[in-house]
Amino acid sequence: MGWNALLLALVATAMTAGCLVPNRWLPPLPNDKFMHFAGFAVLTALALPLAGEHGGKAWWLAGLLAGGWLIECLQALVPDRRFCWRDLAANAAGIAFTAVLFHLYASFSYA
Repeated sequence: MGWNALLLALVATAMTAGCLVPNRWLPPLPNDKFMHFAGFAVLTALALPLAGEHGGKAWWLAGLLAGGWLIECLQALVPDRRFCWRDLAANAAGIAFTAVLFHLYASFSYA
């Protein structure tokens, strides 16, 4: 659990830093929405194993979604950046996709 938590913190920090710098400082991204989807899918894959039973996963998922929303809100304060509902939707889709995969894996593992 220790390495997973450290990796989660590092990935979350790198993603947040990358999202809060002006666009002109970043290399061109081929597909911005896919990057949002993939980034939050990875965060979810790192976070869910840390969640305990009895509702812990729901709190982690809500926290990831709130974090994505907060990043989008903060981007409105950064030059060359703005809040984008489509980015937030891509974040949510990455979270949901990975959560469903984890649920299906758990369902088939215990069957």
